[in-house]
Amino acid sequence: QVQLVESGGGLVQAGGSLRLSCAASGSILIINTMDWYRQAPGNQRELVAGITRGGSTNYADSVKGRFTISRDNAKNTVYLQMNSLKLEDTAVYYCNAGVIDRLGIVRDYWGQGTQVTVSS
Repeated sequence: QVQLVESGGGLVQAGGSLRLSCAASGSILIINTMDWYRQAPGNQRELVAGITRGGSTNYADSVKGRFTISRDNAKNTVYLQMNSLKLEDTAVYYCNAGVIDRLGIVRDYWGQGTQVTVSS
């Protein structure tokens, strides 16, 4: 019913930048909070950043001051600007969106993930 597609991942040197995008499509009425999670090998999936429909944001302590989350409600898209990347930022990054679909059903949807690899 709803699909989330991430893009923008890749290989970057430490200190560099990447911008991730996640576009939602399908039977969408309203998207509430949109989040970015990440999961590194051997680690649990963790919340990196979140943004409400009204633009309120929150960040994991490990990325504060380096990452910026934003969204374009007209495009149903959320972005994650990642600056000053560190080796420990290497992970698969997943987009999550809290969606009210056109049937009135409220649920979270997940993207397929995009790999971010930071090299030394």
